[in-house]
Amino acid sequence: MAYSFSSLRVFGSIHCRFSNGIYFKPYHSCTLKSAFLLRGILSSPSWYSDKKVLPLELQSSNLVRKVWTFSPLCMGRRSCKIAGRKTTQDLKKAKLYSKIGKEIVSAAKKGGPSPISNTALAALIEKVKELDIPKDIVERNIKRASEKGQEAFIEKIYEVYGYGGVGIVIEVLTDKVNRSVAAVREVVKDSGGKMADPGSIMFKFRRARVANVKVTDVDRDRLLTIALDAGAEDIIEPSMGEYDTESDSSDRAYKVVSSVENYPVILSKLQEGGIEFKPDNGSELLPTTPIEVDDEAMELNKELMSKLLELDDVDAVYTDQKY
Repeated sequence: MAYSFSSLRVFGSIHCRFSNGIYFKPYHSCTLKSAFLLRGILSSPSWYSDKKVLPLELQSSNLVRKVWTFSPLCMGRRSCKIAGRKTTQDLKKAKLYSKIGKEIVSAAKKGGPSPISNTALAALIEKVKELDIPKDIVERNIKRASEKGQEAFIEKIYEVYGYGGVGIVIEVLTDKVNRSVAAVREVVKDSGGKMADPGSIMFKFRRARVANVKVTDVDRDRLLTIALDAGAEDIIEPSMGEYDTESDSSDRAYKVVSSVENYPVILSKLQEGGIEFKPDNGSELLPTTPIEVDDEAMELNKELMSKLLELDDVDAVYTDQKY
């Protein structure tokens, strides 16, 4: 087969570039001037400071070359899912701390800063111990309650229609109702959701107390035996997603569902059985009949709920979407 002179020239150029390593040398360049100019631009801190790019110098006998390494991208659906879980867990913790802080402010404003005379505040301090929340959150928010202009927090619930017929319930604890409702409405509108009338979504949920037990911390049959004997109403098993593997089990948990009255008994029996658990932050809303939607609707609803949780006044977001 015959090759043209231009084809051989292109092949020779490519071979020259890669046989000696990676460097920034423009085609047809007979000098390294352009390479050094480009390398000088890239080595400027202002160029890569916001791009998380780190320079790595490689030396050869005739040229110093820089290979630029970028921070790892989220490659693949499963990798993104794992990263998303970490973010969600951190956000849940932050929201829990925020909610407890606001409850402490309200209790201290109504009954005073002393837990000896203020039973509501004393109960919250016990709750803080139960949830393993740092003590400084209590102290900081008791002090905050006495600050001038600080109002008590009011609990509000907003209901939203999501994609695919999914219902979303938003729990808010705010000292400025007009601010919170305006922020929620804006996010819902921008995300393509629709505000619902009070009561039109809530009837799809039931409020219950929940103890969360990691799948990796317990034998399933043993948990069922102890929890059901103690009077648990239900044991909700975590779903296994299409992209989940056995290594993802550390992020999955059983939900031991109980009535408010029987909740202390459940926790006591789990503790006696040596089963580690995480209590809820007061209660949870559980869907009575979860709705299955397609992947597109699921991702859109997740994005909407994520944006709602970013609002300072929002403490929890619940959905009847099936995962």
